Amino acid sequence: MPQTAQRTVRSVCPLDCPDTCSLKVTLEGDRIVAVDGDPDHPVTQGAICNKVRNMPGRVHHPERLTYPMRRIAPKGTSGIEAFERITWEEAYEDIVRRMNAAIEECGPEAVMPYSFYGNMGYLNAEGMDRRFFHRLGATQLDRTICSVAGGVGYKYTMGAGAGIDPEDTVHSKLILVWGCNLVSTNMHQVMYATEARKRGAKIIHIDVHRNRTSTWADEFIAVRPGTDAALALGMMHVLIRDGLTDERFLEDRTVGYEELAAQAALYPPERVEEITGVPADVVVRLAREYGTVSPAYIRIGNGLQHHDNGGMAVRTIACLPALTGQWNVKGGGAIKSNGHYTGMNENRLMRPDLLANRSTRVVNMNQLGDALLQLQDPPVKFLFVYSCNPAIVTPDSNRVREGLMREDLFTVVHDLFLTDTCRYADLVLPATSHFENLDLFTSYWHLYVQLHEPILEPMGECKSNFTLFKELGLRMGFEPDVFGITEEQMIREALDNPDNPYLEGITFEKLRERGWMKAGLKGLSLFEHRIPTPSGKIELFSERMRLAGLPPVPEYSPVGGDEEELPFLLVAGPNHSFLNSTFANQEKLKKLEKQPTLHMHRDDAAALGLSSGDRVRVRNGRGEVVITLDAAENVLPGVLVTQGLWWEDGYGGEQSINALTPQRLADMGGGATFFSARVEVLPA
Repeated sequence: MPQTAQRTVRSVCPLDCPDTCSLKVTLEGDRIVAVDGDPDHPVTQGAICNKVRNMPGRVHHPERLTYPMRRIAPKGTSGIEAFERITWEEAYEDIVRRMNAAIEECGPEAVMPYSFYGNMGYLNAEGMDRRFFHRLGATQLDRTICSVAGGVGYKYTMGAGAGIDPEDTVHSKLILVWGCNLVSTNMHQVMYATEARKRGAKIIHIDVHRNRTSTWADEFIAVRPGTDAALALGMMHVLIRDGLTDERFLEDRTVGYEELAAQAALYPPERVEEITGVPADVVVRLAREYGTVSPAYIRIGNGLQHHDNGGMAVRTIACLPALTGQWNVKGGGAIKSNGHYTGMNENRLMRPDLLANRSTRVVNMNQLGDALLQLQDPPVKFLFVYSCNPAIVTPDSNRVREGLMREDLFTVVHDLFLTDTCRYADLVLPATSHFENLDLFTSYWHLYVQLHEPILEPMGECKSNFTLFKELGLRMGFEPDVFGITEEQMIREALDNPDNPYLEGITFEKLRERGWMKAGLKGLSLFEHRIPTPSGKIELFSERMRLAGLPPVPEYSPVGGDEEELPFLLVAGPNHSFLNSTFANQEKLKKLEKQPTLHMHRDDAAALGLSSGDRVRVRNGRGEVVITLDAAENVLPGVLVTQGLWWEDGYGGEQSINALTPQRLADMGGGATFFSARVEVLPA
């Protein structure tokens, strides 16, 4: 047999990750045999993570779904044997019939979507699906599970989700990596910071857990979970006390400095040590380094915002560059998110105008368990899940699963695999991988827009989210001019955004020719030219926050909860080889991660008579998890950390760690409070 010739094509990584890498994919016939980074892309520079190198194993996984299926076994039963194969025609008939029945009985709000960013392509993550559920009048989903609390907090200070160009961070001389495991979650920032270090920069990692980034950094500062605002205020105390602020910048570009200074005066280093666990002398040294080394850059991560006080924590840290005038220096300033620079025309993409009832119910996705069990008026009777695995990733997962078990709830899941959520599905529909789709990608960190053209034919009978909701819309009799369009037409509509000057000149034709184009940022950042707050200045005091009933000046408040008497604060963070629950069914990556592990300080373990390798029960009023202990000094006393969201099959029946996490909402934006769960630990 003659050997099939290999060919290399361009692609884009679809994962919910700031790097949004450009890929070079090697194909042999209709199979991907290798995935590499594109050496020509200015940010990717040929480097990609091990997760993405293992994409061929995901795309061509033997358990990949390739045809629609209907449940024939009781809900809660897993495995392919729980379903029978059906045609797409039968699936569509079932969906339309069940959906119309729910609407006739209870109104359109009885139908609810549940999705997130398993695929970050605009068309498949927030395009045709949003049009469909707007036009249907369904319950709207508030997609707040990831970064919203910090995003809202940052915008209260700076006015927009924007920072400096990450390519400029090679010029930084001091880099604070705050609440972010960069090595596992933002590897190209590691590359820029490493280059900056070669030029003399110092890198300090501030986090609740000693991890891969701590090892790579020059210094690690351990902070108690949920106390980041107190540490930032302690730094401000020293900066102001020691005369290390930029008075000219504060006078010209900020409002509320006097009020902030009065608040910072309440946080001397000794008090900050009591709150955060960071020694007072370290607080002083950190502040003095930040106040004397320039350019100084802060990479604000997602982790610290997943607390009850997460929005305020990010808002407070975002004030630091203003105190020292770092926004005026190349390589200085901060990045929380840069999505503002590549923002698409969401009105044309999602068509919110199709939602006839402006008071349609909105459900916060962090409270799915309550939404399914509290039987609101009307109750959710039809749940449509796509690009998400809520049985694993959603807080208070026992309550979520109890809701999914309702016999009067009809659940459709559109996915690549039989995930844990499919145990509760009435219909399972096969989804394409992004390699099979035409789509548009941007980053929430770098400034490049990328076009992805399909490099594989859809496998089996798989359909993309775009195609699924387009065909459903047309079957429901919705407007052909809205639902009968092509992917290319929708991309053109998304790019046509007069409100975003940074997209000027970026067109479908040029993207097809070049693959990527950079948003047209002129200068160091958006803030060099204007501060898009109501005052037109960086708001150290925020009148909008006061009117919203929030503290107008940064302050620290301890994390709360309904289990405060329990001894340990649990942080359930990401691991190196999975992205949420994605990749957790690939044997090679599972072997690299070995097993779910609970990190505990060795003194806490000794007090409980426990040692590394012991099996322990971690529990609170929401659930219980059995897990293997690692007793060392990677966390502070009183703190527990787990990493990764593991599928339940194959791990001794352990529950998802989210069996322990609360549905409580953060202080801003309705964000998640994953990292503010309190638990106790017992021998297994």
